[in-house]
Amino acid sequence: MPKITFLGAAGTVTGSKYLVEAGGKRLLVDCGLFQGSKELQQRNWNNLQVDPATIDWVLLTHAHIDHTGYIPRLVQNGFRGPIYSNAATQELCQLLLLDSAHLQEEDAQYAAKKNYSSHHPPLPLYTVAQAQTSLAQFREIPRADVFSISPEFSVRPHDAGHILGSSWLELTITENGKQTLVVFSGDVGRYDQPILKDPESPTRADFLLCESTYGDRDHPTGSVPDALADVINRVAKRGGAIVVPAFAVGRTQTLMYYLRQLLEQKRIPALPVYVDSPMAIDVTGIYVKHKEDHDADFVQQEEQGNRDPLNVQNVHMTRAVEDSKKINDVAGPCIIISASGMATGGRILHHLAHRLPDSRSAVLLVGYEAEGTGGRALEDGAQYLRIHGQEVPVRAEIVKIDQLSAHAGRSELLRWLSPITTPPRQTFLVHGEPNALESFHGAVTSKFNWPVTVPEYLQAFDLGM
Repeated sequence: MPKITFLGAAGTVTGSKYLVEAGGKRLLVDCGLFQGSKELQQRNWNNLQVDPATIDWVLLTHAHIDHTGYIPRLVQNGFRGPIYSNAATQELCQLLLLDSAHLQEEDAQYAAKKNYSSHHPPLPLYTVAQAQTSLAQFREIPRADVFSISPEFSVRPHDAGHILGSSWLELTITENGKQTLVVFSGDVGRYDQPILKDPESPTRADFLLCESTYGDRDHPTGSVPDALADVINRVAKRGGAIVVPAFAVGRTQTLMYYLRQLLEQKRIPALPVYVDSPMAIDVTGIYVKHKEDHDADFVQQEEQGNRDPLNVQNVHMTRAVEDSKKINDVAGPCIIISASGMATGGRILHHLAHRLPDSRSAVLLVGYEAEGTGGRALEDGAQYLRIHGQEVPVRAEIVKIDQLSAHAGRSELLRWLSPITTPPRQTFLVHGEPNALESFHGAVTSKFNWPVTVPEYLQAFDLGM
C-alpha cells in the first residue's frame, strides 16, 4: 500500500521533505534545507535516511530554500531523476540554489579566515558547481493542469498565494487499481495581499498535509502602509538607517510595492532605498515577467501606461560587493533591504554588524523568524548578536511588523481548509514549531472534528484504503 515518510518539516518549520512510496516507486515532495539551530543544521550534513539513488522523482511546491535547498546535496549523493516544478519556480530555483551555494562557500571561507568553525577545514554543504549540476535535472510542469509523473503518481497544482509560482498539490496515487488523493499544502499564503492572487482552497482529500507556521496565532490586522510609514518617519527624523532583513523572493518585492505607494502618496520622505541583494534584483525581474500569478490590482497598475508598480527605476539595486560596502558610508537616513530574511547569512549580516550599535537606527523584522536564527534573537530582545564570530551590541531599535508575513495566519489556514466537506482520513500538521502545531491541532479538531496527527521526524504512515 502507499506510504509516506516525514523526512523534514516535522516538529519544525524547515527542511520540508516528504517521501511518498507506491508500486515500488519513490517520489520526494519538496527537498528543503533545515535552518535554525545547530542541531537542525546538522541534519543537512547527516546521510539522508533513504538512499538518494533510489528516489525516482522530486516534486516541488515552491522555490524557498527550506523547500528546495537540499536538492544539490541530494544530487551530489546519487539522485539522478527529474525535478518537477512550474516555470516560475524553476526560474527562481536557478537563482536561489546558486545563491545558497555561493553563501555557503563564502561562509566557509570566512570561517576559515576567522578560525571560528568547528569543522577543520570549514566546508560548504555544496558548491556552486554542484548546485549548477543539479539545475540540469529540472523539468517544467503545467501551472494548473494535471500532469502525469508515472502510472503511480499524477499531480495537479493550485495557486497557494505564498510567493511567485507557489502551489499546493493534489497528488493522486494509483496502486493495485485503487486511487488515493493526498493534498500537500506547501506554504499557504495570505488573502488580499498585493501582487499575487489569493490562495485557492482544496475541496477534498483522502490525506492532507497542512502547514502550521502560524497555527497558534493570527497576524495583526493593522495597516501595513501605516506601520511602515510610522517607523520610516520616526527613524528618518533622528537621522538613522532602517535595515530590513528580507527574503529575496516575495518579501523584498512586497516592500518595494509599499514603499513606492507611500512615496507617491508623500507619506514618507524620499530616502535612498538600497536593495542589496543580487538575487533579489534578479527575482524582481522574474516577478514582473510572470503575469500569470499577478492579482487584478497589480495587472491594472501595469496596464496604466508607464507605471512601475515596484518602483524599480528609482531603487538603488546593488549587485557588486564594492557597491554593497559603500552603503556603510551613507551617513544620513536610508532604507537598506538585504537578505537573508532570518539573518542567518548573506550581506544582511554585514549591514547589521555596522548599524546595530547605532541607537538612531532601526532593524525592521518583516517575517517569520525561526528558532535559533539571528532574526529570532533580535525579536526576543538579545543585547548582543554574534556575527562572524564577534559579539555585536544591539543598540538599534528593533521593530516587528507581522502583517507582512507571507504565511497564512491561524484563521486564514482554517479558511483555506473550510471548503473540504468530507473529512480526510487523516490530516497531518507539518511545517510548524511545537507550540504552533499543538495549538493548530486543537483548532482543526474543534472546528472540523477531523482526525489529526502531528507526525514526528522520520515517522512513516501507511496510506492504505
